Amino acid sequence: MIDQLYQYFNRYVPFSHQEIDVLCSCLEQKTYTRKAFLLKEGDICKDKYFITEGLVRTFRIDNKGIEHILLFGIENWWVTNTESFTRVQPSHLYIQAVENTTVLALSKRKLEQLYAQIPQLERAFRMITENMLVAALRHLEFRQQMNNEEMYRHIVQELPGFVQRVPQYMLASYLGMTPEHLSALRKNK
Repeated sequence: MIDQLYQYFNRYVPFSHQEIDVLCSCLEQKTYTRKAFLLKEGDICKDKYFITEGLVRTFRIDNKGIEHILLFGIENWWVTNTESFTRVQPSHLYIQAVENTTVLALSKRKLEQLYAQIPQLERAFRMITENMLVAALRHLEFRQQMNNEEMYRHIVQELPGFVQRVPQYMLASYLGMTPEHLSALRKNK
């Protein structure tokens, strides 16, 4: 775990092993079984989660009861509900394990303490957040420029292993189509 975090954070900003040890002392390892919730609608998101193993999805449920998947998170990714976490307000989103998943949870209180203790951590998280924003905006851009078939082909080409891990109905939700439409696309490839 320490080596994984050391390598991860040093991609952004140089950290010493001692600083990563301090960070690790503030993390709580949590394990979630498939379909377990890290966060439910109405709860306040109290943690940022670093995925060490597994796969999660972030989604909302509309007023018709239909799930809309906003994003997925895999190993070496941080997931949280940023709005709920930063504003300390109830979440309108769910975060759920798609596979058995292990995360390292970092609470808001401990994160603020770490920012004071290890100043470059704040810079690293800014860079991580910027990368997450770029990815989210790129996804929106792709959704506007590509039709459903092109989006599916793009994801298969860019993330073939990921597509194999995600149930078809979830991938369809993420792509904004019905499972039947995705099934037809898959048959025609």
